[in-house]
Amino acid sequence: MHRPTLVATGLVAAAVALSACGTDPARPTSPGAASAGAATSTLEGDITVLAAASLTEPFTALGEQLEADHPGVHVTFGFAASSTLARQIADGAPADVFASASTTTMDAVVTAGGAAEPVVFATNSMQIAVPPTNPGGVTGLPDLADPEVTTALCQPEVPCGATAAQVFAQAGLTVTPVTLEPDVKAVLSKVRLGEVDAGLVYVTDVLAAGDEVRGIEIPADIDATTDYPIATLSRSAHPDVAAAFMDLVLSARGVQVLTAAGFTRP
Repeated sequence: MHRPTLVATGLVAAAVALSACGTDPARPTSPGAASAGAATSTLEGDITVLAAASLTEPFTALGEQLEADHPGVHVTFGFAASSTLARQIADGAPADVFASASTTTMDAVVTAGGAAEPVVFATNSMQIAVPPTNPGGVTGLPDLADPEVTTALCQPEVPCGATAAQVFAQAGLTVTPVTLEPDVKAVLSKVRLGEVDAGLVYVTDVLAAGDEVRGIEIPADIDATTDYPIATLSRSAHPDVAAAFMDLVLSARGVQVLTAAGFTRP
């Protein structure tokens, strides 16, 4: 068994137009879906999964699970901002599965004919991340409006940026970031390296960072959530393997892995 390959999404380029057939958690699992004792599986093929950066840890684990259950399968991942991945799909990047951190982004892919019948499999909410020593003395969301506190946010067109904007609007705050990053992992990196006093990221990213950052909760009445839909892409060279990965994400095992990573069920 080999580990799934992680590819830089900037290298995912090609000349294949993509579309998709979705799945439904209630429908029977496809023939290639992961299951215990799948050593005799005849499922074979290499697939590329394009997924929101915030899904890096759980999807990597699920890719390893699929490969373990089906030795003839190899999963390559491209993790980046959902909006970036959607543009790559529109430009013809070859891929088999798309998992977005935004239904709006997925809808754009569906409207363009790149996917159909996406299924929301998880939700996520926001949290303030600060370095372990909390040099900015951040205790809550209002502190991010202080010009003395340096804050990193995602770019506004990225789902984590749009969700952060919703949080600030609901809190009645104006926050001027010192940097706008391409995805949530880049924001988290700025915090981990101590380059900013705070960053607004997903709860799951704070959990994944462990002791490298501290998380400060946002009151539920002003916090915002985002839904994560997934769909297979129609021009997949191995639609059965793509469906198997999607089935695994939607399975009880998938729910377990995602919940452990801090995601909540839709």
